[in-house]
Amino acid sequence: MTARPREEFRRLGRSTRAYRDDVKLSVPQALSAAPTVRRDLIGAGAAVVLVAVAFVVPLVASEEWRGTLVAHTAPIFGFWEPHLGWGSGPALAIAVLVIGFGPRIAAQASWRMLCAATYLGALGWAIALALIDGWERGFVRRLTDSNEYLAEVDGVNDIPAMLRGFSDRILDFRPDSWTTHVSGHPPGALLSFVWLDRIGLSGGAWAGTFCVVVGCSASVAVLVAVRALGSEALARSCAPFLVLAPAAVWIAVSADAMFAGVTAWAIALLAVAATRQGRGAVWIAAAAGIGFGFGIYLNYGMVLMGVPAVFVLVATRNVRPLLPALGGALIVAAVFTASGFWWLDGYHLVVERYYQGIASLRPYSYWVWGNLAAVVCATGLAVPAALHRLPANRFGGNGVPMLVAGMLCAIVLADLSGLSKAETERIWLPFTIWLFAACALLPERHARRWLVVQAAGTLVLVHLIFTNW
Repeated sequence: MTARPREEFRRLGRSTRAYRDDVKLSVPQALSAAPTVRRDLIGAGAAVVLVAVAFVVPLVASEEWRGTLVAHTAPIFGFWEPHLGWGSGPALAIAVLVIGFGPRIAAQASWRMLCAATYLGALGWAIALALIDGWERGFVRRLTDSNEYLAEVDGVNDIPAMLRGFSDRILDFRPDSWTTHVSGHPPGALLSFVWLDRIGLSGGAWAGTFCVVVGCSASVAVLVAVRALGSEALARSCAPFLVLAPAAVWIAVSADAMFAGVTAWAIALLAVAATRQGRGAVWIAAAAGIGFGFGIYLNYGMVLMGVPAVFVLVATRNVRPLLPALGGALIVAAVFTASGFWWLDGYHLVVERYYQGIASLRPYSYWVWGNLAAVVCATGLAVPAALHRLPANRFGGNGVPMLVAGMLCAIVLADLSGLSKAETERIWLPFTIWLFAACALLPERHARRWLVVQAAGTLVLVHLIFTNW
């Protein structure tokens, strides 16, 4: 049982100590013979049924009820529009290359090269998918809509005044009400685009590039966390799946991709801090806290990142990073509070604004499960195929199942809250990007088959539906 891993790690130039650590962490996976390919297929099949029903129900329902969904291609927010674009060829080429060479590169490349290749691959995949809708329509104009952040950037002439008066403009039906997306988020989201404009990177192209560049970095953050909590072998196994993530359809281009990048690094830094000793771990934990802190000022829903953060600490049985992380988060909160924005006031006003809009029309009875179908569209079928393997791989120091479980809990809480009805393929990017870590638990010999499924599903969806993001 150990001959193959030993030869592999010698070929990779790994040290004897690293070899022993990785073999120890992979033993539970090797011993968990119960999870079978049949169960993988059952998980994927159940996901197919969920998505199919979510698409079919609106099509056969009455026109009046269908109108209350406010999503022409429910459970996805977009329009039926079969089309090809300049990105079609590059997207197909990237998919073929990753399927053909991705697993081998992931196994053989140095760790730094793997991280770089994963990031560049994810970036190329996301941009190619966006260009299927065209440069202007699919990339430049995504964030310039009248309801988006850039519509408010030119009106922010005084940042301190904007922060002091931010809450006063959240509610709708007022002369100076913020646009939909600005009002629905804390001021950190708008502030990010204002800062971008202040340094000379104004307009939709720069804003879109910023979101994609930051959002795709989440793929590397997942690798770092999986390596810290599980093993480098597991991180290498999930790398190709992170490159071909269907979620890239919404990473390019939405502000939620930027939120995902920021919070992903917060989780990754917390995982590293929880698995290290010494003074350096304290500073890493503090940096993680700053990331968490800024995250909740980007998106109110990012307060749910506290759930997987707790799971990380439980998985590592280490609470030492908790205090420095809280300290880092409180520094961010103190800065915003001193600037005049009180987070709780903003949150309560946003809930009121939420029901002033289309959320009051959208039926909870559909979206409470339709949201999950949208998540499957963002993760592909490989993730639901792998989820049943989490319990059997939770022992022996492998914290990856706990991390994924924490993200699933956060998604369930967000879903049951009723404050996320529709558009969850975009809104929940900060959580769904982590679910690809579960793909590391799939049998290595089936990796290419699942990558084919992932790529095919993504390409079909993006060519049939023109997504709003």
